[in-house]
Amino acid sequence: MATFAKSSFNAAVYSASRPTYPAKLFECIYNYHGRSKDTCWERAVDIGCGPGQATVLLRDRFREVIGIDPSEPMIQKARANFKAHGSSSEHNGVLRFIQGSAESLNETLEDDSVDLLIAAQAAHWFDWSKVWPETRRVLRKNGTAAFWIYSELRFPEHPSLTPLITDYAQGDNPQTSLGPHFQRPGRTILERHLVDVPNPVDVGEKGLGEVERIYFSGDYHPSLPSSQTRPVILKKQMRWRDLLGYLRTWSSLHTYHELYPEDKNKLDERFPEDLRTSNTQVDREDIDVRGGDIAIRFWKDLREKAQEDGARVGVEDTVNVEWPVALILARRIQ
Repeated sequence: MATFAKSSFNAAVYSASRPTYPAKLFECIYNYHGRSKDTCWERAVDIGCGPGQATVLLRDRFREVIGIDPSEPMIQKARANFKAHGSSSEHNGVLRFIQGSAESLNETLEDDSVDLLIAAQAAHWFDWSKVWPETRRVLRKNGTAAFWIYSELRFPEHPSLTPLITDYAQGDNPQTSLGPHFQRPGRTILERHLVDVPNPVDVGEKGLGEVERIYFSGDYHPSLPSSQTRPVILKKQMRWRDLLGYLRTWSSLHTYHELYPEDKNKLDERFPEDLRTSNTQVDREDIDVRGGDIAIRFWKDLREKAQEDGARVGVEDTVNVEWPVALILARRIQ
């Protein structure tokens, strides 16, 4: 994705503010992978790995793990994150990160060399006419592909906030919404939970089959097939301050500020107590809540609405956040 590849994109903030993937998601993937009697657990590859949040979780099951991403800042951050996790070992799996593209895996991976190929929060950017054939090429027989995304956040205790989220993320006014600043059609594919991603056979790839689509979306998106819908599994309790940090990772915000740099200098005087709280913070790495740019304004809109519901909305107060997840599974069958 073009924004993430820019040198000005802050991969460190992205890494720290995004939700982490739950064990239940990997259990689902591993159960699917383990159905074949000839399943191998030697090499796993994460394409579009970003800062490596999903990549590092593969080490417990695979002897070798590779993360691939087109963005050099992301690869640098992934390597730094891995170093923070400690050095690799034969027991925990050897992990390395390589700059490369999901559509051109021939530059980084050999034929028939991968047991599990994943993509976490990247599949909506792929050119599937190229990625499905590349997936078939690099997977070993009975190898698994597992591609997933999570869509727009939801507040389970505050459903009244959902219209605000939709207006902010999908509105069509380029000055008051981030909707026009997302890269399309990728963002639309994410918003629609990958239903627009073709099956392998639809792009002429017959070597992949046993395709399954699972939606861990609960009741948030009733238009999705009910037989394939499961309870929400991606959840996080966050300080309101941390929620602002998450909102600042949106690629569309980065693009918005490139187009409207003056927005960064705006002020929003709602919640003046935020500044008093910030002045007492001793952690210099904490999320800065000063200013009044479009992210701050949206964040304060959410807090005002939640406050109407009776919620505590101080910057150090916490709120429960959920994200619907869409997962596509496929296996190399020939």
